[in-house]
Amino acid sequence: MAFTAAPSGPYALRLADVDRTLLNIVGGKGANLGELARIEGIRVPDGFCVTTQAFQRILSEVPTWLGPLDRLSGLKADDREEIRSASADIRHAIEAAAMPSALVDAITAELRLLGEDAAYAVRSSATAEDLPTASFAGQQDSYLNVVGRANILRHISRCWASLFTERAVAYRLRNGIDHRQVLMAVVVQRMVVPRVAGVLFTADPVTSNRKVAAIDASFGLGEALVGGLVNPDHYKVRDGLIITRTTGDKKLAVLALPEGGTREQAVAAALQSQPALTDAQALELVQLGRRIEAHFDWPQDIEWCLQDNGFDFVQSRSITTLFPVPAATDHENHVYVSVGHQQMMTDPLRPLGVSMWQLMNPRMHDAGGRLFVDISQALASPSQRASQLAMLERGDPLVRDAIETLLRRGDFIPTVRDAVPQPARPVGNAAQAEVDVSLVGEMIEAYRVSIAAAERNIRTKAGNALLDFILSDIQELRKLQSAQHSIKLIFAGVEAQWWLNDQLKAWLGEKNAADTLTLSVAGNVTTEMGLALMDVADEIRPHRHLVAFLKQASDDCFLDGLEKLPGGPEAGRAIRRWLELYGMRCIGEIDVARPRWRERPSLMLPMLLVNIKSFESGAGRRRFTEGLQRARLKELEVLDSLRALPDGERKAMQVKKMIDRARALAGYREYPKYAWMCRWFLYRQALIQEAQRLVEARVIDGVDDIFSLRFEELQDTVRMQKADRELICERKQAFEWHSTLTPPRVLTSEGEAVAGVHRRDDLPAGALVGMGVSAGSVEGRARVVFDAARADLQPGDILVTPFTDPSWTPLFVAIAGLVTEVGGPTTHGAVIAREYGLPAVVGVQGATRLIRDGHWIRVHGGDGFVEILPGPAPTQPLPWPA
Repeated sequence: MAFTAAPSGPYALRLADVDRTLLNIVGGKGANLGELARIEGIRVPDGFCVTTQAFQRILSEVPTWLGPLDRLSGLKADDREEIRSASADIRHAIEAAAMPSALVDAITAELRLLGEDAAYAVRSSATAEDLPTASFAGQQDSYLNVVGRANILRHISRCWASLFTERAVAYRLRNGIDHRQVLMAVVVQRMVVPRVAGVLFTADPVTSNRKVAAIDASFGLGEALVGGLVNPDHYKVRDGLIITRTTGDKKLAVLALPEGGTREQAVAAALQSQPALTDAQALELVQLGRRIEAHFDWPQDIEWCLQDNGFDFVQSRSITTLFPVPAATDHENHVYVSVGHQQMMTDPLRPLGVSMWQLMNPRMHDAGGRLFVDISQALASPSQRASQLAMLERGDPLVRDAIETLLRRGDFIPTVRDAVPQPARPVGNAAQAEVDVSLVGEMIEAYRVSIAAAERNIRTKAGNALLDFILSDIQELRKLQSAQHSIKLIFAGVEAQWWLNDQLKAWLGEKNAADTLTLSVAGNVTTEMGLALMDVADEIRPHRHLVAFLKQASDDCFLDGLEKLPGGPEAGRAIRRWLELYGMRCIGEIDVARPRWRERPSLMLPMLLVNIKSFESGAGRRRFTEGLQRARLKELEVLDSLRALPDGERKAMQVKKMIDRARALAGYREYPKYAWMCRWFLYRQALIQEAQRLVEARVIDGVDDIFSLRFEELQDTVRMQKADRELICERKQAFEWHSTLTPPRVLTSEGEAVAGVHRRDDLPAGALVGMGVSAGSVEGRARVVFDAARADLQPGDILVTPFTDPSWTPLFVAIAGLVTEVGGPTTHGAVIAREYGLPAVVGVQGATRLIRDGHWIRVHGGDGFVEILPGPAPTQPLPWPA
């Protein structure tokens, strides 16, 4: 899209001739208004669009704006002074430009048809505005009640210039949008002078419930409401009934002046507390809104005006902050629980990754690039509900609280009688079951043999045969993952720790004793990954020239350069050995679309450099040994205390049995995920090779295109040697949108994101409550980190992050504590934090927003809360070795 082009037109289009296919010509607002005007029974003020061709024409007349544009393109969103200066230069150049006669003639012709003496609204309509996946609301300017041709032309120029307001420029910079890729159209509409105006959301903007519509209404023009000048009336409507009604104190109204322009005016005292709409009008408005929503096939944010003769609609855009709802084939109520919160990866997955998960577990539902499990049936069953809630609480108390909030309503999930009563599964009853821990070795060997066979067989496959093999092999993986022996071993280990915590608290008053008793367990592949990277750091640390080289490495070929330096071959071999063992992992590894460390070695460099900088030689193994000694001393202490109790010998024997079981099984908890990622890596490598063949055959444009297809769509693409490029483009845009959304822990089929809360009243004022998953208390500097590859950690720092998956583990050796927004006691971050003896609190809602980078905080890992302290200033970064 070239700004400097000077197209000949069309420079203006009637709204009646516009629809969503003309987005690039009339912008988002214009396209939506054209669509609105086509809906039967929906009244839209008449008008026209000054097209993006007109905008391009005016820019071609203003060469002086290109220099400031180049300056803007090199800035960041927080470069405020530079943005202010460059954007002001562009706006001044556009507003000062003389409008070519061809543009003036086109606009004048439309005004003659509509009435040159009438009042108009002149409104910006950018091509990146009011889109299904991004609203960009309020980024450009609009003007009301503009009278006279000269004023209209001047305000059109001001709308063009508003593409470069400071807020619009900063918004694009924050969202990675090229300034040159956005064009501006302008909507010119007959002015509506309403008695009442407002906004209608066809889904509740607070709860996201699609069946509840919300109305805000106030007297006069809608600018009073949009500008925050009044407390509007608020209505909520569901199934044709007003369920809540609040009358605001509407003290001001914005009114249109006869000569043009607007002014604020006080509303008569007697009128302020009067409802702006009657109940009948509110219900009619919602009915019309549902018609609009059906046309756009998505909940809408609608601006409306009420005149004596009914409603006019002046804008409709998709509510882009709503989380999508999993598709259902029935009309029953469903309750979905997030898988990503259990897997400690709440970022969206690409479509291929989603569909491969669903091949593993066909009961998975997807929405917004995330996976969910439907627990409605278990909640409806009297025999299953209690155990389901107990399991949810053990995993994440916020999920249980959200579910209980829903159940208390009594009407969403009805209780149904079990056809065959199912015994409730006891939770935390590990002492009653016998477990053969020798099965751990058998299961690990079964995984290794299966992975080796898959690696041999996949090498010979290509095309349809490759996809058929992957489809079949996923079932082999699924069989291993769901093997009863494996599941029993994992649950037995987890329940042994629960049992220890519960019983030792009851018998000795010890809180979270299992956290110490299970320090430094053997056979945890995730812990071993972190310790092995510390060994690599030990190999490199003495060689300052190698450290300096790695600090400057900027691409994935750094190993070739490293091995040419003195000591480099040994260092290179150490890194390659580590990558051979653990390089199939990466941040967000549950998505097969994510590049792995073995493919992109530079992604593991920041973690390696943190270890080199922060520790002395042998620190990792010493730390492991110290943890093991602490665990043994704790065991002796606990057993001695128990023997002093009544019936103490029996209690001590039970506890010893559970300690041995917990330590023997804790490491296995991480192995199935590791084996899964080994297989995921094999599939990924083979699929990338197949994608390269598709690129060479010009079936797709790039290798990554395959990740925007579901598995069955990829099969069709390979078989037919033809790809749906439009679908791939749509999926990429949807993924960008999904990346802006925060997935809920609990979601209903009505779209409601049900929030849970930590219900505690025993905390200090201002404490941030979560779930304690690793005992101990620690104070330190908070480091708020969103990307492990960019973490700059010092010893003693406390890591604050939305979530951690196993790939974050190498960073754990460098921190003193952990705070996450997501997680429970059995998620990976919690497991590794306990093994490393790091105080950890998870499930702290809004932690990365409430805790700022550099805050001094105290983490209470046993009691499950975090305090922000006024304590010492943040520590200074440690210097690199000279």
